[in-house]
Amino acid sequence: MKYKHIVWDWNGTLFDDVQVCIDVMNGMLERRGLKELTPERYREIFTFPVEDYYKAAGWDFSREPFAELAVEYITEYLRRAAGCGLRRGAAEVLEKLRERGYVQLIASASEAAALTEQVRRCGIEGFFKAVLGLGDVFAVTKEGLAREYLRAGEIAPEEVVFIGDTAHDWQVARAIGCDCILIEGGHMSRQRLRETGCKILPALDGLLEAV
Repeated sequence: MKYKHIVWDWNGTLFDDVQVCIDVMNGMLERRGLKELTPERYREIFTFPVEDYYKAAGWDFSREPFAELAVEYITEYLRRAAGCGLRRGAAEVLEKLRERGYVQLIASASEAAALTEQVRRCGIEGFFKAVLGLGDVFAVTKEGLAREYLRAGEIAPEEVVFIGDTAHDWQVARAIGCDCILIEGGHMSRQRLRETGCKILPALDGLLEAV
């Protein structure tokens, strides 16, 4: 095996929550008479830190602070996301990778307690050595989580592959020195993923040949 450790992004990569994210943002925009996002527009402007995404979506922070908007968003998101499940084939891929001996973990910009609950509700917590989330709801970056995990475990970056669905996942992988594979169909358009120059797969099951 080329790799020993697989670091998974959660939202949009394993967890199928893209439509809920669009619907929650559009509800907030609609209530204020602002232009709503199409799925195509959403995938063109979504980014990290999410504060930049909010700006691109049309929010004026001089009128409403980002912190207040973020709390409004996450409150509604968590309510609706309770109805979300895994992306097609996710559980099967996780099982096959475990059978091959990979150590798997999640590193997400989601708030830690909510992330752990979502993973538990999907019934896949047993696949992961660690489920790492942030300490707040502002979704700045997960780079520190991944870096500290590798440092604490004395894990060589060349033994790690990061699996995600956004350019930010590729940026995190570059920052910690590991390889990255991006999966289409998540929170960013295929064209934006291609601009990274990273290996891209159309679906999760392609990982069984790629790692």
